[in-house]
Formats: sequence, structure tokens, C-alpha cells
Amino acid sequence: MKTMLGAALAALGFVVTAVVHAQAWPAKPIRLVVPFPPGASNDVLSRITAQNMIPGLGQQIVVENRPGGGGIVGAENVAKSPGDGYSMLNIQASFVANAALRAKLPYEPIADFAYVGMMARGPLLMVVHPSLPVKNVREFIVLAKSRPGQVNYGSTGTGSHNHMATELFKRMAGINIVHVPYKGAAPALTDLIGGHIQLVMTSLPSAMTQVQAGRMKALGVASEKRSSFMPQVPTIAEAGVPGYTAEFWWGLVVPVKTPADITARLGSELARALQSAELKQRFAGEGAEPATMNGEAFQRFVANEITRWRKVAQDTGIKPE
Repeated sequence: MKTMLGAALAALGFVVTAVVHAQAWPAKPIRLVVPFPPGASNDVLSRITAQNMIPGLGQQIVVENRPGGGGIVGAENVAKSPGDGYSMLNIQASFVANAALRAKLPYEPIADFAYVGMMARGPLLMVVHPSLPVKNVREFIVLAKSRPGQVNYGSTGTGSHNHMATELFKRMAGINIVHVPYKGAAPALTDLIGGHIQLVMTSLPSAMTQVQAGRMKALGVASEKRSSFMPQVPTIAEAGVPGYTAEFWWGLVVPVKTPADITARLGSELARALQSAELKQRFAGEGAEPATMNGEAFQRFVANEITRWRKVAQDTGIKPE
């Protein structure tokens, strides 16, 4: 009898503890780790999202920049943080690139995180020097095939998302163009404008003004459908390379041991925040659109992206710097 009573009291204590835990959280500010320096799209989008999640959570979300290792330092920090609901990580395309390129990381990209949800998406934009005698993707492919090894393309570095995306385009189009790595988008685009290279796959915000000024020419967007920011520009898939897609995307994860109810609460607050008209307007300034995808779907998306880009890396021989 005493054993049964003890078991019942223990079970009741567990339930009460769980309820109190759920009611108490969040009892202090939540940190959101951005694994890159302040100012870039990763940082800006995270701060906008955090501001819009705060009212529903009733606690501050403090953005903490932890750059290093192309995003690895910040990801490791959160993966090894307590699963208490007070640490989140902004992940993006580089999170997948790191997993695709490196046989070993200080964390497991799927197993060490619980996925909260996707935050935003934005397509890569294919831009060329205006002197290049092409008006669309098909004409570019014809030109590149007529000049094998003579057309150069720039990237933000070996193993970067736009490097891998351009290599995928190169393979799917059956062309031979030469990679020129840069330390960031700005120097690559500067050399494109100067005519030193002929092609760059980049984000919309980094190129839209230059396209409008006639300093570079937009041939296609790498999303499944045309971008609402540049609807006159066809997708690369419809313009000559069927099935081709390559996007920037952003989302939130937490340490894997975070209680499921807290992860779900963060997911619902994220989905609510993404409905904000003010958020949508500010996202547009970064060339991104809110992308509501729940945690389960987001985890599948990331796992599929790792598999996809790992194959690209293997097929093309891309190695991390």
C-alpha cells in the first residue's frame, strides 16, 4: 500500500513540477545567438524577428553575435548550452554548407538541435556584367559553351553558399566557367562592375540598386517562383535550367534537450511574429520574405538540404578553406 501511495505521490509530483515549469517559462531573457558579425542579413533578420516575438513571450530576446568558423563557433555554443529554453540559434544556408563540406563538426546538425521553425527565404540573383552580349540565361549558356574556360564567376569564398550554388548551375547547364573566390560579396560585385569577372550569384539587396543603375544585368532568380521584389526577372529554371533552385534561408533552432512544450511555444510565437506587417516590410529591405514552416517540416528541409549540397560538394570536389 505504501509503495503504491509513494508511486502515486511521485507521479503527482512529476506532473506538478512539469506544470510549474511550463507556467514559469520564460522567467528571464532568452538569448538568440547569431553566428556572424552584426550588420549582415543574418543579424538584421534575427533582430527584427526577436523584436516581434517579445510581446508574445513576455520576456526580452537578447541577440548575441558569436562569429567564427563560418558559423561553426556560434552553432557549437548553442548545441552545448543547457536545454532550458533560454538559448536559440539562427541558422541559415551556411549551416548546411558546413555540414555538406566537413566530415566532422563539433556538433551534429540534426541530432543536437530541436527545430523551432523557418523564419525567411530569399533567392539568389544571377547577375552579369552589362557588356556581356546576353539578354537571358539561355543566351548566357550558349555564350559560355562557345568560350569554355574563358568566363569567370565570383563567389564570397570557397565553399560558400553562392560558390556551391554556381557550381550546381554550372553542372546542370553543362558549361565550363571558372571560379574566382573573394572575401565577401562586396569585393566580388566590385570586380563584376569593373569587368574583371562576368558572373556572380548574390542576394537581391546587394545587387538590386546596381541592376537598376545599369551597372550589372540580372538574368534570373534561383527560387522556384519569381521574386515579388523583381517580378520582371524570370527564374533560372524557367529561363533555361529546369529544376534549378538555390536560395538563402533563415530559421531558428534550440538545444535538442529543450522541453518539447517550450520548443512548440517558441515555434508558435515565431509563426505569429511572421504575420506582422511591419516585420514583412523590414524583411523586404533584406530581400527576404517571411517563410512559415513548423519545426518538424524545417528539420526535414535542413536534412534534405544537407544531402543535396553534400552531393554537389562531392561531385564538384569542393573542399572547405
